[in-house]
Amino acid sequence: MLIRYRKFPRGMVVALLAMGVMIPIVQAGDNRSKPAQPAQVNAKFQQECSSCHIAYSPGLLPAKSWLKIMTGLDKHFGSYASLTDQENKEITAFLVNNASNRWSGPSAPLRITETTWFKRKHDYHEISPKVWKNPKVKNPANCTACHQQAERGDFNEHNVKIPK
Repeated sequence: MLIRYRKFPRGMVVALLAMGVMIPIVQAGDNRSKPAQPAQVNAKFQQECSSCHIAYSPGLLPAKSWLKIMTGLDKHFGSYASLTDQENKEITAFLVNNASNRWSGPSAPLRITETTWFKRKHDYHEISPKVWKNPKVKNPANCTACHQQAERGDFNEHNVKIPK
């Protein structure tokens, strides 16, 4: 059970701890849950991936996931994403070298929306399911609908604007 401690009064947190409920304590400035952004962007990655969708930051998934995605481009989420062998090698190397180093899960999800980080940040108690059905949002993978700076890898919750 994930409880974001800043949302609960101190007395409630003490009571939950007394009942044995584990509460992750995250200190101010702790970026363990924040996806790492690469120091440099790969032009080929940016060009090829953003031709269909935003070029998702490599830090949003572990290396194992990126490898699975890049070896399955012939059926890339229902589309055929063709690359030359050289382009595939270059983009795969960029993704793997800049992948999430904070991954603790046993699996390698193919979708960012399946990660614990995504689910925690898009908690259904905070975000109504109606948001996902909004024609301006469409689905959880449409980051740019709410995150105005998503294409630059900025997912800061203070810059979120949920469409009406």
